[in-house]
Amino acid sequence: MRLSIAFASTDRETVDQHFGAAAAFAIFEVGEGGARLREVAEFIDTEMDGHEGKLDAKIALLEGCAAVYACAIGSSAVQRLLAKGVQPLKVADGSPIETLLAQIRRELGGTPSGWLAKALRAKSGRDPNRFDAMAADGWEE
Repeated sequence: MRLSIAFASTDRETVDQHFGAAAAFAIFEVGEGGARLREVAEFIDTEMDGHEGKLDAKIALLEGCAAVYACAIGSSAVQRLLAKGVQPLKVADGSPIETLLAQIRRELGGTPSGWLAKALRAKSGRDPNRFDAMAADGWEE
């Protein structure tokens, strides 16, 4: 199963942005077998001035992502992201995206816990083909 994971990043290599002021997000598709850059979204006028309206476009962009990594994130943004099913994760400024992706892939290959297990449960619940395997195995009462 593949998940979309976003990173607040100006260089597509490290997490180096506060969520609310992020000039760009790099969104990767991640699975056990690897990760690929799916999309880069850039924003104009990313000053943190307390206007909640600036979060709307960012939150809309991340809908469908399992998580977003940032250096910092305000409580209002955290609440709004969680309401959309996106797990906000705070990491140190300069954290390498490739290292974070490798950690996610390793956990996907084992027994995922925490936010990752929750994201996988949510995604499997939305999969329109989730009952195909059970139907193929047959049904006995």
